[in-house]
Amino acid sequence: MRPSRLLVILGVVASAASLSVGLFSPDNGIYAFALWFILAMAGALDLLISPAPRRFTIKADLPQRGFVGTMVALDVEIAAMKGQLPADMQLRISHDDHIVPESETLTIRPDAGAGRMKISLPLGLRARGNSRIERLWLRFPSRLQLFEIMPSRPLDLDIRIQPDIQPVLNGEIQTRLLPLTDGLKSMQIRGQGSEFHQLREFQSDMDPRMIDWKRSARRRELIARETRAERNHQIVLCLDSGHLMGEQIGGVSRFDRAFNAALALAWAGGLGGDNVGFYNFGSRPGRFLPPRPGRNAFNLIQSEGADLFPEEAETNHTLGLSHLNGVLSRRSLVVVFSEFADSETVQLMVENLAVISRQHLVLYVAFREPDIETLAQPESTGMDDVALAVAARQFRQERQSVYDRLNRLGVLCLDTAPEDLTAGLISRYVDIKAQELI
Repeated sequence: MRPSRLLVILGVVASAASLSVGLFSPDNGIYAFALWFILAMAGALDLLISPAPRRFTIKADLPQRGFVGTMVALDVEIAAMKGQLPADMQLRISHDDHIVPESETLTIRPDAGAGRMKISLPLGLRARGNSRIERLWLRFPSRLQLFEIMPSRPLDLDIRIQPDIQPVLNGEIQTRLLPLTDGLKSMQIRGQGSEFHQLREFQSDMDPRMIDWKRSARRRELIARETRAERNHQIVLCLDSGHLMGEQIGGVSRFDRAFNAALALAWAGGLGGDNVGFYNFGSRPGRFLPPRPGRNAFNLIQSEGADLFPEEAETNHTLGLSHLNGVLSRRSLVVVFSEFADSETVQLMVENLAVISRQHLVLYVAFREPDIETLAQPESTGMDDVALAVAARQFRQERQSVYDRLNRLGVLCLDTAPEDLTAGLISRYVDIKAQELI
């Protein structure tokens, strides 16, 4: 509990009046005493008729786990043991940096005469790890507006923030892979699929080159060979953990967004019949998990990445990518999640990716900057906005020139918005499999 602004103003007025009486009319000091007595009695009466902090019960419930980059709800029930709830209350919670409430201070206005109220406070999960909500604070004015009553209750609610694997759980990835796994897409695009799947009657929309003439002659009808993409390839997910990957984009770090997409691709690779491995590097090489089939790879990568976080040091692309190139013996699809900021970093990264691409198929994944895209399309034509737009477009062109250079060296590039990363990466994987580029 603390004095309200009204009580502070009244105290200042009473102090000024007492000072004036003491300076100009000392004989009338009884009036200054009476003024303070009235103010003290008003405060005592206000405390007597206002609800006490201990007369409230607060219950809260929080899910035990959530996915990074998503929202969860903190369900709170506030009840008055006697009487009704205050007409106007404010709610705050104490939390760590992993949690970001939709509003730091939530204003609550119960129905007239209500003695109980349930609310839901949306919380954004911005980083992986264990997080805790320690206390909940309420604040409401007293009946005469002289005090702010601030009851609090310990919550001690824990939540484990995990990588976002919702595309795995809701079947989105499996749906995207259906054309590939069922062998339906491979007949429609030239050069897709070399592994024999089955024979079927030739249809008018099929490629005539798929006709099996010997079997057609025997059966006296056109028979076509149906093929599908080869399986059992190697995929290596290479995740940069340098300081640039710790930058927040939309409230979530580049590293967490990349790791979410890597897990989705690991699951897709298992469904596609490929072996998936994992490797991370920052200022020095990290641990390398050899490619494994199916769900084993997904579970191991998820477990390995639980303790991985961006470093404060700069990424050493030469050391990290050279080490990876040395441990890979079989041709693989190497998916590199990384970021660059200056010309020296770009040069080293491009050179080392070019070396790996001589033996392996490399897919470089980068994030498109939403702020840069916004600045590049200004809403007004003021001088400052135009100058920012020119700088943003120049920055965008410089990044595009890096992607063009990588493409000329045989490195595939995926530059997409952060929220579209997982879907874009799975689509690119399907295209690579269907065109047998590995």
